[in-house]
Amino acid sequence: MSLDITPVASSRDLRRFIDLPWQVYDRTRHPQWVPPLRIAVRDALDTKGNPFYKTADRQLFLATRNGKPVARIAAIENRAHNEFHQDRVGFFGFFESLEDQEAATGLFASAAEWLRARGLTTMRGPMNPSTNHECGLLVRGFRWHPMIMTTWNPRYYQTLIESTGFAKAKDLLAYFFPLQGERSFSLPEQYRVHAERALRGRSLTFREISFNRFDQEVELCWDIYNSAWEKNWGFVPMSKESFLHEAKVLRYILVPQFTFIAEVNGDPAGFMIIVPDYHQAYKAVGNGRLFPTGLFKLLAAKKRLRTGRIMILGVKAQYRKRSIFALFADEMFRRGRAYGGIGAEASWILEDNDALVRPMMALGAKEYRRWRIYDRNTG
Repeated sequence: MSLDITPVASSRDLRRFIDLPWQVYDRTRHPQWVPPLRIAVRDALDTKGNPFYKTADRQLFLATRNGKPVARIAAIENRAHNEFHQDRVGFFGFFESLEDQEAATGLFASAAEWLRARGLTTMRGPMNPSTNHECGLLVRGFRWHPMIMTTWNPRYYQTLIESTGFAKAKDLLAYFFPLQGERSFSLPEQYRVHAERALRGRSLTFREISFNRFDQEVELCWDIYNSAWEKNWGFVPMSKESFLHEAKVLRYILVPQFTFIAEVNGDPAGFMIIVPDYHQAYKAVGNGRLFPTGLFKLLAAKKRLRTGRIMILGVKAQYRKRSIFALFADEMFRRGRAYGGIGAEASWILEDNDALVRPMMALGAKEYRRWRIYDRNTG
């Protein structure tokens, strides 16, 4: 069958781009796959409404055989990344494909050509559309469904990508902390005591984010966020507008007791966000549509969710050497057990982030999921 690679140029093309995963996955062969909310995918691609694209651009491509879509990709120019890192990296994302190497190869060639025309010499991904969003190709931990805002893909995706010349740039890790049963995780007392001593008499308190002052609280978290991750590989500071945009999306699925700030002598030092695993509810929605019944299924599921993802744990640089992470962990375990939680995934964590990886390994935490970011030349 003849293969065509075409840029997405119409609203019909965009619908076909968004709909394609439902042709790649099915519940029998891929029971772990979680159908995304179409409205969320559309927002991530919206060059007019999403503030991310004020400093970025993208081109979508579809691969079709005899008119039927079989694969897709986005080529992304993130100007904020290149200004911050002083390099010429372009990105690919939103990649989905049937087991069709020719189609995948054609898409990567089209994406590379689009990036090369903009003077970008490296193509990196997958990013949907950046490290501040979903990113990485799953290469280990296929047996579990993905937690919210993380990716899952069939094993053959790794072959599709690596066969076109991509090589590993960085791996991202996930750890799971069970809160019930024989393997229930708890922070050893000596870690908590050491952390409290390291504060040297300072007063540390945790408080929940006030949803009545949501915009002000988000601005405070935005400052911590950019400070906490500024030296991380691949990090790009988020604009205040982009951070608020993403926060407003999350607002409706957050649980107050798992959205809290640490203050040291009244100074905001860090914050943690644990998001309930709404992917369990997304599976029940099935078609990715909020209406006519999807929204009610999501709302009905909220009180039943007992697992979650530690999505953000950020601490200002001046407090990191005071072992404040241990006190965050202690607070998380306490709140989780009081809530009746089953467990939480901590993700994602850079494989060479020794400040987090080593303590987790010392505590006996096990890596149970791994994603990979790839690089290749655009030439």
